[in-house]
Amino acid sequence: MRAVAEAPSKAIIVGEHFVVHGGWALAAALPRKVRVEVSPFSSYRAASDRLPAGSAGLRPLKHVVDAMAREFSVSPAVKIFVSSSIPQGAGLGSSASTMVAAAAAVSRLYSLGLGTDELVAFAMIGERGIHGRPSGVDPTVCAFGGVLLFKPGEEPRKVEIRGERRLVVSFSGVSRRTKAQIRKVSLMKERFPRFLGMLAASVGDLSLEAAELLQRGDLKGVGSILTIDHAALRAVGVSSPELDAMVELLASEGAYGAKLTGGGGGGSVIAVAPEAKEKSIVSGLTARGFETYIAKVPVEGVKSWLER
Repeated sequence: MRAVAEAPSKAIIVGEHFVVHGGWALAAALPRKVRVEVSPFSSYRAASDRLPAGSAGLRPLKHVVDAMAREFSVSPAVKIFVSSSIPQGAGLGSSASTMVAAAAAVSRLYSLGLGTDELVAFAMIGERGIHGRPSGVDPTVCAFGGVLLFKPGEEPRKVEIRGERRLVVSFSGVSRRTKAQIRKVSLMKERFPRFLGMLAASVGDLSLEAAELLQRGDLKGVGSILTIDHAALRAVGVSSPELDAMVELLASEGAYGAKLTGGGGGGSVIAVAPEAKEKSIVSGLTARGFETYIAKVPVEGVKSWLER
């Protein structure tokens, strides 16, 4: 008997970094997923389709399993295997998706019946080990799915969307470390607290406006906000020449607007564009070596089941 869970990836549409400092963020679950399989074993063992057993990159999984074992008096002796269709270091929530799916699979294996909020809480144990001081938006959207407005200390707000919306997602090929980028913005806050506070509040307002525009299907309006948010992220030093060039390239290809998504310093960009131009945009970026695809939202959150 083994328990299996799958959790989606994510994109922060507006508000990354500023959400850590009190602003609202708008985020969406994306179709690419992480799959985690958990079964009883003689000891703890974890491996993935990208990393062999015992790799340092898998240690946060053990923190999640150990915490759940202590809380519910179950055995931490399990075998875990992780497979993923999400590029690593791409700013698309691969670690959060993994931690959420792992928590869901352990819950299913031991019939714990944990709710979504509880899965997020255990996933955050692993996320803090990776990122230091994450806001919690990544595991929240990977667990709940859909499109959410998120602010630390507030209940997530589901953004109801009729039909589907489409995001262009493009990976720069440059992996990044979110922890270092979070630290960079925190240091700026120490030096310029009023500036960072005002910027966080202003970008938070943009997140709220973008949610309304997305609901109405006003992608041109959403694109304008993406462009403004990218400028704000550049101002706090988390963009890069590669990401700036990709944002400009997307605009030249006909996108309504684009921005980096995730930690920055590398990773991915997202854009919204007229549907008639999406194929040519994807082809144009792919021809330049960027892994690019169309992500349809909303998609469902984490799910788990048992297999024999």
